[in-house]
Amino acid sequence: MTLFSSLPSAQGLYDPLREHDACGVAMVATLNKVPTHEIVSQALLALRNMEHRGATGAEPDSGDGAGILIRVPDQFYREVVDFTLPAPSTYATGIAFVDPSFAHREELAKLAQEEGLTILGWRELPTNSSALGKTALSVMPKFEQIFLSSNGGEKDLDLDRKVFALRKRAEHNFPIYFPSLSARTIVYKGMLTTGQLEEFFPDLSDPRVVSPLALVHSRFSTNTFPSWPLAHPYRFIAHNGEINTVRGNRNWMRARESLLQSDLIPGDLARLFPIVENSGSDSASFDEVLELLYLGGRSLPHSVLMMIPEAWENHATMSQKRRDFYAFHSTMMEPWDGPACVTFTDGNQVGAVLDRNGLRPSRFWVTKSGTVVLASEAGVLQFAPEDIARKGRLQPGRMFLVDIEQGRIIEDDEIKDSLADAAPYGEWLHAGLVKLSDLPSREHIVYPHSSVVRRQRAFGYTEEELRIIVTPMAKNGMEPLGSMGTDTPIAALSDKPRILFDYFAQLFAQVTNPPLDAIREELVTSLAGSIGPEHNLLDPSPASCRQIALDFPVIDNDELAKLIHVNADGNHPGFSAHVVRGLFPVIGGGEALAQRIAEIRHEVSQAIEDGAHIIVLSDRDGDAEHAPIPSLLLTAAVHHHLIRQKTRTKVGLVVETGEVREVHHVALLIGFGAAAINPYLAMESAEDLVRQGVITGITPEKAVANLIKSLGKGVLKVMSKMGISTIASYTGAQVFEAIGLSREVVDEYFTGVTSRLGGVSLETLADETIKRHHIAYPPGGEIPGTKRLPIGGEYQWRREGEPHLFDPETVFTLQHSTRSKRYDIFKRYTQKVDDQSKSLMTLRGLFTFKDGLRPAVPIDEVEPASAIIKRFATGAMSYGSISAEAHETLAIAMNRIGGKSNTGEGGEDPARYTLESNGDSKRSSIKQVASGRFGVTSEYLVNADDIQIKMAQGAKPGEGGQLPGGKVYPWIAKVRYSTPGVGLISPPPHHDIYSIEDLAQLIHDLKNANKLARIHVKLVAEVGVGTVAAGVSKAHADVVLISGHDGGTGASPLTSLKHAGAPWELGLAETQQTLMLNGLRDRIVVQVDGQMKTGRDVLIAALLGGEEFGFATAPLVVSGCVMMRVCHLDTCPVGVATQNPELRARFSGKPEFVETFFEYVAEEVREHLAALGFRTLDEAIGQVEVLDTRVAVDHWKASGLDLTPLLQAPAKSTPP
Repeated sequence: MTLFSSLPSAQGLYDPLREHDACGVAMVATLNKVPTHEIVSQALLALRNMEHRGATGAEPDSGDGAGILIRVPDQFYREVVDFTLPAPSTYATGIAFVDPSFAHREELAKLAQEEGLTILGWRELPTNSSALGKTALSVMPKFEQIFLSSNGGEKDLDLDRKVFALRKRAEHNFPIYFPSLSARTIVYKGMLTTGQLEEFFPDLSDPRVVSPLALVHSRFSTNTFPSWPLAHPYRFIAHNGEINTVRGNRNWMRARESLLQSDLIPGDLARLFPIVENSGSDSASFDEVLELLYLGGRSLPHSVLMMIPEAWENHATMSQKRRDFYAFHSTMMEPWDGPACVTFTDGNQVGAVLDRNGLRPSRFWVTKSGTVVLASEAGVLQFAPEDIARKGRLQPGRMFLVDIEQGRIIEDDEIKDSLADAAPYGEWLHAGLVKLSDLPSREHIVYPHSSVVRRQRAFGYTEEELRIIVTPMAKNGMEPLGSMGTDTPIAALSDKPRILFDYFAQLFAQVTNPPLDAIREELVTSLAGSIGPEHNLLDPSPASCRQIALDFPVIDNDELAKLIHVNADGNHPGFSAHVVRGLFPVIGGGEALAQRIAEIRHEVSQAIEDGAHIIVLSDRDGDAEHAPIPSLLLTAAVHHHLIRQKTRTKVGLVVETGEVREVHHVALLIGFGAAAINPYLAMESAEDLVRQGVITGITPEKAVANLIKSLGKGVLKVMSKMGISTIASYTGAQVFEAIGLSREVVDEYFTGVTSRLGGVSLETLADETIKRHHIAYPPGGEIPGTKRLPIGGEYQWRREGEPHLFDPETVFTLQHSTRSKRYDIFKRYTQKVDDQSKSLMTLRGLFTFKDGLRPAVPIDEVEPASAIIKRFATGAMSYGSISAEAHETLAIAMNRIGGKSNTGEGGEDPARYTLESNGDSKRSSIKQVASGRFGVTSEYLVNADDIQIKMAQGAKPGEGGQLPGGKVYPWIAKVRYSTPGVGLISPPPHHDIYSIEDLAQLIHDLKNANKLARIHVKLVAEVGVGTVAAGVSKAHADVVLISGHDGGTGASPLTSLKHAGAPWELGLAETQQTLMLNGLRDRIVVQVDGQMKTGRDVLIAALLGGEEFGFATAPLVVSGCVMMRVCHLDTCPVGVATQNPELRARFSGKPEFVETFFEYVAEEVREHLAALGFRTLDEAIGQVEVLDTRVAVDHWKASGLDLTPLLQAPAKSTPP
């Protein structure tokens, strides 16, 4: 949707499709049935009173968007047009946003004739643009109002179906946009502030414009680029919230198009495809699907509840009929999941529905005179208390509905009970839906140890993975924890043959929408799904639910056998499974892999044509000549092939793979379309570990059950990070980004996924697979039998394993240099960390400095180290995760040198606010406010120079911080205002921040608590973080912190620690580019952290746009940390990350060591500045032209990376 918009095209790391918005929304209606201008006026007043819910960008007179939807004011239009209108409801009208250079009237007349419509006339719509800012004016369309009637005499809803076809065809083919085109409703909207709407459209002030209902909407966008069509309301809805699953929802709708047929919508529906435009916003896509469902024959409430069902799966007291209603529709369409308050109307019924989590609160009032108001907050209209007949809040999953013709409010139970009674859904489910557990059992096969080990080697298993990942899950049913972050290379830079899963990072919600709390909100989540073909969405029938119900997305070997032989007994003739052998010949490399995938795609299409309903993608039965195709590649390749063929909804995909052994792997397969996963080798490994005596105290069967449980719960947590509640919504949602995959691979097999740096080709992926395969099947033909697996080293340093930035040598060298105050030894440390000739560890390691762009300057002309140090801060490490000795050492050191230390989210002992006798201060300058609010008091806030709102943490974005109960000693509990011995887990979301406007409110409140403090917002790098940072700037934050995915932590699930978030280089560069494009860069300070270790790291961060720099792991190492990675166990042997008094006595750190470290880093920054010709760090900030990517990277994988997007200088620094 780029018409009448100045959204830039994708450039560098900026992508306009990553923009977000949030909003204020309200509806006003009357129960008196009589249209009045007062309803319109009250709605406009409510809109103006939600001004804080909208925003402006670089100009105060260019709003993010405002609009109103009302019933067609028939009498008014009759009086202002110069042609005769037929009877009400027999003509349709709408405002057209048109390009003045396009002959739209002639072209629309031709289309109208083809659709059996007649254009009655046009009206030049009066507008007043005098108050608009130049950004909104720069892309303002021409406004004309069209009036049409049907040649067949259709009226009302039937006429709307005809003009729907006209509008779809017109918008597909011409530069024109209709906010609405209907016989019943009309929308006035634009890129306006709430106060400008009525002034801009004089119609709205005319007392003849009457309506019994109105929806209004105020938009808060993360950008400053005007876009007239993106304002709300849309044709049926005004939406406050965000659809987190929109990419998958769009893909599924595109796949369903081949099945769509309707007797109600005239003509061949294919001429109207695509139903959903990929270029629109999530709200626009929701409106497009809702419109189709409604025009296709369902009532508006019915259509809305199909898309936003309440949490019915675990609702013990819900009636069976209502459960059947939801269960039936769940087989037809996945929920559009995310925080949402959707107001809707068809011109007669007007209402609202809240998402199942209630993450966009709304309140309603009914007056004694019959006025009904619902809004996203209290106070939009003022009523005397004695005039209120009823008031309340809209509850999660509930619907509020006003019927104008009936003059009454229809209650939630009445709506849903009548819908549940409308068809025999229970009978249809009983006849069509088959439970997997009810299928005949199959024989269980036990594999010998030698067979298990050989296949483990072929699939790249390591001893470390069996010990750290598989064993804890199989033994306890719990996802394993780790600590201290990750400091190994990303997959594209690793010398080891990594599995394809490692090239993807999980996305997560931050600021614009909240993550979910998978623990406390488990009742509204669901891992249940179904597998099998879908049918025509517009023609519900018993056949619609002929599917197999799954309680869990992970299935064991016996359950898989049930699916493969689903109709072996002849009792289920409606189901047929086809098994695809996902193997490719080892000889032939990437070409053979591509050829085999093409053959499989053809095989699957043929199987569908032959009547298959379930496709099992299997990598079993590999041998010396045939290697398994990476299961994620095979799944995504088939999924997207079937979407393109529009046959995806005819089958369910099941993946039988030996490659999966982590939560991240399962999540990715589901995210790319798998309905069920059978990780057969992980299960056989769990059984084998019991039989080998490694796991004791449980049976092999229990080990497998525990493994399935932990994988399922882990997937639920990954879903929750993105704010997704149900597995049906998550399936195919593709909420990941690729880091280090070539665009050719992504475009062909992972369509729609972002891969910003390019990377490895299919040839390289084949090479990695073959290298692993040769471990199990050496080319010489030797059978390794039960030889040991590779040792690993991804999670803990091992000499033969993956390299770590902090290995024993770097730890020793850094500690020695700072304790002996030897700058020459410190240079040996930084040389080892920076030396890219030995190993490629980070993206910044691929950069070189361009010599000669500026003449070098004498180092004595460069600003002193003492000035540079003031830009340094230590990371947010809580008192509790680290000891008092370590925490206070960092605070004293940073206060001495003029830097800043950070409390983390554990509060601070008030005793530290008092100076020591020697003048030292233990007070941390930065006070963190996290979702648990541990230790946050007024006294805490006023004793801050900076207040940091933690929206996400690098080691576990989308999750809350956690402190195991064993570390909550009495002195920790006292500072945190909690109970000793009780583990503390912060909720993933701030429960007072569900949107960007909520963040703006908290920023406002904190500034009132401490008027002198800067307010930070901490984000984590991911694709789209730049647009969130722009929104943070518009919310009036002073500082935005971009953390890398590799940040340290006291405790984090290993899935998050390794697989969530992106390198800070990507996040920082995107933030800089986006802020510059929006003209917001001068409004906010940008800070960055994540494995900062040397002066070179600092300078590269500055050149990419950073102004301040955070260090956490390195200062801890200086203080004595030896990277044992047992912080979460309270067994730190050097007294850094423990509360055990005996271990704390071993703490050897001193503030002087930390001071020396930062002085040395600053001195190194000075040396780099001098060499590059900069006298101050300020001069270097954002100067990306000084950076260069290596001319040739001598690495079998990294050579495919393209880092030029990081070095893109924005085309313009302010909007037009």
